Amino acid sequence: MTSIQVRPAEPRDHADVAILHHREWGGPYVVVHDTRYDLRELPTLVAVDGAGEFAGALVHRLADDGLEVVSLAATSPGIGAGSALLAAAEAVALAAGADRLWLVTTNDNLSALRFYQRRGLRIVAVDAGAVDRARRLKPTIPYVGEDDIPLHDELLLERRLETTAGPRRSGLPG
Repeated sequence: MTSIQVRPAEPRDHADVAILHHREWGGPYVVVHDTRYDLRELPTLVAVDGAGEFAGALVHRLADDGLEVVSLAATSPGIGAGSALLAAAEAVALAAGADRLWLVTTNDNLSALRFYQRRGLRIVAVDAGAVDRARRLKPTIPYVGEDDIPLHDELLLERRLETTAGPRRSGLPG
Protein backbone atom coordinates (compact mmCIF):
# COMPACT_ATOMS: atom_id res chain seq x y z
CA MET A 1 0.00 0.00 0.00
CA THR A 2 1.33 3.42 -0.98
CA SER A 3 1.37 6.59 1.10
CA ILE A 4 -1.81 8.62 0.59
CA GLN A 5 -2.09 12.34 1.29
CA VAL A 6 -5.37 14.28 1.35
CA ARG A 7 -5.86 17.96 0.58
CA PRO A 8 -8.65 20.27 -0.56
CA ALA A 9 -9.25 20.09 -4.30
CA GLU A 10 -7.47 22.66 -6.43
CA PRO A 11 -8.28 23.86 -9.96
CA ARG A 12 -5.68 21.43 -11.35
CA ASP A 13 -7.76 18.53 -9.92
CA HIS A 14 -11.01 19.36 -11.74
CA ALA A 15 -10.39 17.12 -14.75
CA ASP A 16 -9.43 14.08 -12.63
CA VAL A 17 -12.41 14.60 -10.32
CA ALA A 18 -14.76 14.99 -13.29
CA ILE A 19 -13.51 11.75 -14.86
CA LEU A 20 -13.96 9.92 -11.54
CA HIS A 21 -17.49 11.26 -11.08
CA HIS A 22 -18.39 10.32 -14.64
CA ARG A 23 -17.14 6.77 -14.01
CA GLU A 24 -18.98 6.44 -10.68
CA TRP A 25 -22.17 8.47 -11.19
CA GLY A 26 -22.42 9.08 -14.93
CA GLY A 27 -21.54 12.75 -14.46
CA PRO A 28 -21.46 15.47 -11.81
CA TYR A 29 -25.01 14.96 -10.51
CA VAL A 30 -26.11 12.63 -7.72
CA VAL A 31 -29.52 12.24 -6.17
CA VAL A 32 -29.59 11.28 -2.53
CA HIS A 33 -32.32 11.66 0.12
CA ASP A 34 -34.62 13.20 -2.50
CA THR A 35 -32.12 15.97 -3.28
CA ARG A 36 -30.17 16.50 -6.49
CA TYR A 37 -26.60 17.68 -5.94
CA ASP A 38 -24.12 19.06 -8.42
CA LEU A 39 -20.85 17.66 -7.09
CA ARG A 40 -18.92 20.53 -8.70
CA GLU A 41 -20.61 22.98 -6.30
CA LEU A 42 -19.65 21.27 -3.02
CA PRO A 43 -16.37 21.19 -1.09
CA THR A 44 -14.09 18.42 -2.31
CA LEU A 45 -11.12 16.65 -0.79
CA VAL A 46 -8.72 14.78 -3.06
CA ALA A 47 -6.34 11.95 -2.29
CA VAL A 48 -2.98 11.67 -4.00
CA ASP A 49 -0.53 8.81 -3.79
CA GLY A 50 3.16 8.99 -2.90
CA ALA A 51 4.01 9.88 -6.51
CA GLY A 52 1.50 12.76 -6.46
CA GLU A 53 -0.97 10.92 -8.69
CA PHE A 54 -4.71 11.46 -8.19
CA ALA A 55 -6.15 8.55 -6.16
CA GLY A 56 -9.70 9.61 -5.24
CA ALA A 57 -12.12 12.29 -4.13
CA LEU A 58 -14.64 12.93 -1.37
CA VAL A 59 -17.38 15.54 -1.80
CA HIS A 60 -19.10 16.76 1.34
CA ARG A 61 -21.36 19.32 2.90
CA LEU A 62 -21.89 20.49 6.46
CA ALA A 63 -25.53 20.17 7.50
CA ASP A 64 -27.84 18.67 10.08
CA ASP A 65 -25.29 18.84 12.92
CA GLY A 66 -22.81 16.87 10.88
CA LEU A 67 -20.73 16.42 7.83
CA GLU A 68 -22.47 14.52 5.04
CA VAL A 69 -20.27 12.58 2.66
CA VAL A 70 -22.14 13.13 -0.60
CA SER A 71 -19.66 11.18 -2.76
CA LEU A 72 -16.59 9.08 -2.01
CA ALA A 73 -14.71 7.28 -4.77
CA ALA A 74 -11.19 6.00 -5.27
CA THR A 75 -9.45 5.40 -8.57
CA SER A 76 -8.42 1.91 -7.41
CA PRO A 77 -9.64 -0.12 -4.43
CA GLY A 78 -7.29 -1.22 -1.69
CA ILE A 79 -4.67 1.53 -1.82
CA GLY A 80 -6.00 3.42 1.19
CA ALA A 81 -7.44 6.45 -0.59
CA GLY A 82 -10.98 5.88 0.71
CA SER A 83 -9.80 5.42 4.29
CA ALA A 84 -7.59 8.52 4.10
CA LEU A 85 -10.39 10.60 2.60
CA LEU A 86 -12.86 9.47 5.26
CA ALA A 87 -10.37 10.31 8.04
CA ALA A 88 -9.80 13.75 6.50
CA ALA A 89 -13.57 14.34 6.32
CA GLU A 90 -13.82 13.51 10.01
CA ALA A 91 -11.13 16.10 10.73
CA VAL A 92 -13.10 18.69 8.72
CA ALA A 93 -16.24 17.79 10.67
CA LEU A 94 -14.51 18.10 14.03
CA ALA A 95 -12.92 21.43 13.05
CA ALA A 96 -16.41 22.70 12.21
CA GLY A 97 -17.77 21.50 15.56
CA ALA A 98 -19.95 18.82 13.97
CA ASP A 99 -20.85 15.85 16.11
CA ARG A 100 -21.46 13.28 13.40
CA LEU A 101 -20.22 12.03 10.07
CA TRP A 102 -22.98 10.60 7.90
CA LEU A 103 -23.75 9.38 4.41
CA VAL A 104 -26.21 7.48 2.31
CA THR A 105 -25.53 4.45 0.15
CA THR A 106 -27.79 2.10 -1.76
CA ASN A 107 -29.04 -1.35 -0.85
CA ASP A 108 -26.93 -3.02 -3.56
CA ASN A 109 -23.61 -1.46 -2.56
CA LEU A 110 -22.31 -4.28 -0.40
CA SER A 111 -18.66 -3.24 -0.80
CA ALA A 112 -19.49 0.26 0.49
CA LEU A 113 -21.49 -1.16 3.39
CA ARG A 114 -18.54 -3.36 4.33
CA PHE A 115 -16.08 -0.45 3.94
CA TYR A 116 -18.08 2.01 6.05
CA GLN A 117 -19.02 -0.41 8.81
CA ARG A 118 -15.38 -1.46 9.19
CA ARG A 119 -14.63 2.23 9.79
CA GLY A 120 -17.17 2.62 12.56
CA LEU A 121 -20.25 3.85 10.72
CA ARG A 122 -23.54 2.21 11.61
CA ILE A 123 -26.74 1.77 9.65
CA VAL A 124 -29.26 4.00 11.41
CA ALA A 125 -32.10 4.17 8.88
CA VAL A 126 -33.43 2.65 5.69
CA ASP A 127 -35.46 4.74 3.25
CA ALA A 128 -37.41 2.11 1.32
CA GLY A 129 -38.07 3.20 -2.25
CA ALA A 130 -35.74 6.21 -2.15
CA VAL A 131 -33.84 5.12 -5.26
CA ASP A 132 -37.11 4.54 -7.07
CA ARG A 133 -38.06 8.16 -6.27
CA ALA A 134 -34.58 9.38 -7.26
CA ARG A 135 -35.09 8.05 -10.80
CA ARG A 136 -37.66 10.83 -11.29
CA LEU A 137 -34.81 13.34 -10.88
CA LYS A 138 -32.12 11.21 -12.57
CA PRO A 139 -33.65 8.68 -14.98
CA THR A 140 -30.24 7.14 -15.77
CA ILE A 141 -30.08 5.41 -12.37
CA PRO A 142 -30.12 1.69 -13.19
CA TYR A 143 -32.77 -0.70 -11.95
CA VAL A 144 -30.26 -3.42 -11.15
CA GLY A 145 -27.09 -2.62 -9.22
CA GLU A 146 -23.97 -4.41 -8.07
CA ASP A 147 -24.12 -8.20 -7.89
CA ASP A 148 -27.41 -8.13 -9.85
CA ILE A 149 -29.25 -6.80 -6.79
CA PRO A 150 -32.42 -4.80 -7.60
CA LEU A 151 -31.74 -1.17 -6.72
CA HIS A 152 -34.53 0.40 -4.63
CA ASP A 153 -33.50 1.69 -1.20
CA GLU A 154 -31.12 4.09 0.53
CA LEU A 155 -29.34 3.21 3.75
CA LEU A 156 -28.26 5.99 6.10
CA LEU A 157 -25.01 5.34 7.95
CA GLU A 158 -23.44 7.54 10.60
CA ARG A 159 -20.71 7.71 13.17
CA ARG A 160 -20.99 9.98 16.17
CA LEU A 161 -17.93 12.13 16.74
CA GLU A 162 -16.55 13.44 19.99
CA THR A 163 -15.60 17.06 19.78
CA THR A 164 -13.02 18.54 22.14
CA ALA A 165 -15.96 19.74 24.22
CA GLY A 166 -17.19 16.15 24.44
CA PRO A 167 -20.17 14.54 22.75
CA ARG A 168 -23.23 16.71 22.23
CA ARG A 169 -26.59 15.63 23.54
CA SER A 170 -29.53 15.87 21.19
CA GLY A 171 -32.08 16.03 23.97
CA LEU A 172 -33.49 12.70 22.81
CA PRO A 173 -33.35 9.64 24.99
CA GLY A 174 -30.78 6.99 24.16
